[in-house]
Amino acid sequence: MSAQPLAPLPPGLHPGAPRTAREVPLGEWPLTVLVGVTGVGKSTALAALRAADPAARALPDRREITDHVMLAPGPITDRAERFARTARYRAQHPGGMAHALGTLSADTAVWGERLLFDGLRGWEEVEHAARHFPAWRFVALHAPDAERVRRLLGRADAFDRVTAGHRSGGVLRAELGALPGVAAVLTPAELDALAALEGQGHPPADILAKTRIVVTEREHYDPQAAWSFLQTLPPARALLLDTVALAPEQVAAAVGAWGADWGGRGGAGA
Repeated sequence: MSAQPLAPLPPGLHPGAPRTAREVPLGEWPLTVLVGVTGVGKSTALAALRAADPAARALPDRREITDHVMLAPGPITDRAERFARTARYRAQHPGGMAHALGTLSADTAVWGERLLFDGLRGWEEVEHAARHFPAWRFVALHAPDAERVRRLLGRADAFDRVTAGHRSGGVLRAELGALPGVAAVLTPAELDALAALEGQGHPPADILAKTRIVVTEREHYDPQAAWSFLQTLPPARALLLDTVALAPEQVAAAVGAWGADWGGRGGAGA
């Protein structure tokens, strides 16, 4: 798939070392970082953090940093191909997205002191960030893989696109079970339930594509390992939330209360 021109990063943010006295490497700045794979509720958490502190600024999200640092001159729109390319980046640069984010510098006069980022995935990224960037702190979100497929089906995000393959009139349940790696991610009962979503009006090709996104992502990132690692950090550095056990408003309240205790540079995360 051919590379397309990229829009520039926002003003006051660029790859490489600081160029002026006002600029600071992001690795030294007290970022609040959302941690979680696709469909766990990061948008809800991000909105809550911004509501808790109106002065907070959200950095370009994971997609943009991936395009500018990991896939340049990118972008690549197929999710499976993006996973493959970012896997190659991680092989060259331990820490993956955490490494990529840490290569950027920000102008403090433009971005202020309260920076948010969406987000990191998997143990390698989170462990690298926590070890190399001690000022960063983390909001980790969890939801079961089958629930994430349902959430992807319920949102209209053009980025959730992947080549699903030719159905040729095939039986959806059989095609779901034939996806590479699916047995390590979803149980037969979960696949039965996902196939049954066809009866609720979801197009079979869409169910197959969204399931493939979740399965492919899990091949590259282990959210449970990231969650277990974050449990070892002090509460001031890591907030862990189950977005199935908690309603969206409860997630927002928990994140908002935690975010309201957010110190400035050199605060709780330092």
